[in-house]
Amino acid sequence: MRYLTLILMLIGTMAIAQTDKYEIQVDGLGCPFCAYGLEKKFKDFKGIKKIKIDIESGNFSFVRSAEKPLGIEEIRAKVREAGYTPNATLITRSTGEQIAYDSASSDVQITTKTTLAVAGKCGMCKSRIEDAAHQIDGVATAVWSQDDQLLTLEGGDDLNISAVVEKLLSVGHDTEGKRAADATYDALPPCCLYDRAQ
Repeated sequence: MRYLTLILMLIGTMAIAQTDKYEIQVDGLGCPFCAYGLEKKFKDFKGIKKIKIDIESGNFSFVRSAEKPLGIEEIRAKVREAGYTPNATLITRSTGEQIAYDSASSDVQITTKTTLAVAGKCGMCKSRIEDAAHQIDGVATAVWSQDDQLLTLEGGDDLNISAVVEKLLSVGHDTEGKRAADATYDALPPCCLYDRAQ
């Protein structure tokens, strides 16, 4: 009986060890409320454990059973759903295999640079604005300044400014004299409700 107990304990220990580790560097976390919102969104993935969020560095990590693996794009999409920008992402499988994504790398040759006036209010807005712009083909870099309310874009010859504007409007940010739909603006988190031009 004692041997059976030891075997069961060993099997249990092995099962616990079979976890994948996920590490994401997240832009836009400004306060404990932001961290709570991110954690809550990730709890949509059942079974995640050992959640750690460092607000200052933006480092976010958790583990999940290797029997329920998540992919890079699933992780990054969930960060975006929470309203933040995913940067470097690393998945370490229980087997030791590592899958990495480095958002700093881009194969777009920069030939174009322009600025757009984009309304926003906080660090969460900055993440949302920059992430929306990065989703448009041809955008290599997108940096929004809260102080002057300008989005600086760099990209290739195929940089489509109209597509960037439409994407920004679709996530709730007024730009270039155009207003986002009222319902989209109203759905922004309270800290993101910037003063709208009349």
